[in-house]
Amino acid sequence: MKEFIYETMYILRPDIGEERTDAEIDKYRNILLENGAEDLDVQHRGKRRLAYDILKHRDGVYVQMNYKAPGASIAVMEKAMKFSDDVLRYLTIKQPVQQPDADDEDGDEEE
Repeated sequence: MKEFIYETMYILRPDIGEERTDAEIDKYRNILLENGAEDLDVQHRGKRRLAYDILKHRDGVYVQMNYKAPGASIAVMEKAMKFSDDVLRYLTIKQPVQQPDADDEDGDEEE
């Protein structure tokens, strides 16, 4: 089974307040952890200007998460985001994990 590293970027409504923003971030973080995510790194990027208006909002609160997880956990998280009124947009991308070469496993380097 191949392992993947995922990155999810999502944008929250700017008018929900700091306390509710933190609650939303914790909600999606916990969904991933409950569904098998590892090495979860959450970065609250703060409020930024959007490239174009989304649902009449000019600004949004950007959040980035990097993690290893099974694909099923992403589906659960994205379904929760889809039905949330506080999430304006979300995007998840995956990248294959770099596997070390069989020759380099013993740590000896050729000179």
